Amino acid sequence: MNMRAIGLATLCLISMPVVALAQTDEIQVYDGEIAPPGIFNLMIHNNFTPKGRTVPDYPGAIIANHSYQVTAEWAYRVMPWFEQGLYMPVTSPYSSNYGSTINGFKIRELFVRPNAHDRKFFYAANFEFSVNHSYWESRTITSEIRPIVGLHLHPWDFIYNPILDTDYTGGLGNLQYNPSGRVAYNFNDRWAVAAEEYDGFGPLHGFLPLSKQFHEVWATTDYSGSKFLGLNIESGVGYGLTAASDKWTLKLMLSRNLNVHPWHPE
Repeated sequence: MNMRAIGLATLCLISMPVVALAQTDEIQVYDGEIAPPGIFNLMIHNNFTPKGRTVPDYPGAIIANHSYQVTAEWAYRVMPWFEQGLYMPVTSPYSSNYGSTINGFKIRELFVRPNAHDRKFFYAANFEFSVNHSYWESRTITSEIRPIVGLHLHPWDFIYNPILDTDYTGGLGNLQYNPSGRVAYNFNDRWAVAAEEYDGFGPLHGFLPLSKQFHEVWATTDYSGSKFLGLNIESGVGYGLTAASDKWTLKLMLSRNLNVHPWHPE
């Protein structure tokens, strides 16, 4: 892993200095795995909120309740320790106050310890740079720093992403702490079930009162394989624990390596 590149990216993000938790284009705990060499991977994120927040997070924002988000995430392994990603388009096919919208795009740089799947302890660092429409985020330019640490204790996986978000205002103290975590049980190489949690505590200089924090717990299932058109599938249902969280949210993530024949094992 190129630690100098990671250090420079981190410095650029935190030295200039987030934004309160709003809508999201992906609901995912990163595990430090990347696409095979020379392969493009496409993941389609689908998030639907059948019962959520009915008041916009800020004036003019998309209302979460009944909203549906779809994002295409493109990824390519550049080096054994580096994957380049692009989220385009980031869309809301439906929201109650805007209908159908295109919300922006973002670039992702993921630095990993190679062959994370085969290691007991693994780590990585992900950096995202977003360009947003005003109804998606209150600031046009936002970014994310996502450290990734985890343990493969077969058949169990324990993964934590202590995420920091920034909208480049307010200095280091205004970095928003929005971590996520995952505990998974693998039945075999194909199937797994997991419990996940996604949190939004607020700025580092002073966490928000509990009633204004975002906390959701999730139950998910995962399928990895090639029998269903070469798709990897993750589905889940989330339940909000606080007033600032969405009460119920559903997700469906579909991914496949694009230059592998759909009927051949990967």
